[in-house]
Amino acid sequence: MERDVPMKTIAAALRRERGAAGLSLTEVARRAGIAKSTLSQLESGQGNPSIETLWALSTALNVPFSQLIDPPKPRVQVVRSDEGVAVASAQADYRVVLLAAGQSGTRRDIYRLQVEPGDVRASDPHMPGVTEHVILATGRALVGIAGEPVELRPGDYIAYPGDLPHVFEALEPSTQAVLVSEHT
Repeated sequence: MERDVPMKTIAAALRRERGAAGLSLTEVARRAGIAKSTLSQLESGQGNPSIETLWALSTALNVPFSQLIDPPKPRVQVVRSDEGVAVASAQADYRVVLLAAGQSGTRRDIYRLQVEPGDVRASDPHMPGVTEHVILATGRALVGIAGEPVELRPGDYIAYPGDLPHVFEALEPSTQAVLVSEHT
């Protein structure tokens, strides 16, 4: 069964990454475009951050999104279709489930997307050099650079620069996709 990311995982990751970057609460909050009090609450394990807030923080800290939500993994990992750590969007019926985070020396994360028709999931640019790869599993969707999305059907693949504004809009119920975020 899918589960939400434990706040203690996010709080520890935020403290760890901010410390590693040598940045103050004020500076990270400014770079992420969020209130300092919000960041302070998140670092103390309070709140329920959206995908948008966590992406803004990962960009501000110049780390992959997965570093903020990924708990330690066993040597062999299996994630069943109804399992995984899920994070919901604040702007659309859109959930990401982290399937695999890049290990040391690799720069990619793999997610399962579960999206319903309705509001468009518009993403701000991620850190420089990010490329997103999407393979549509079920449904239909408009995916890609904002203003230039491409309609995908099951089995279709698209790659686009994730460091530009981009969108994902489900056109059918129960749309699912696999997203690979590659960091250079």
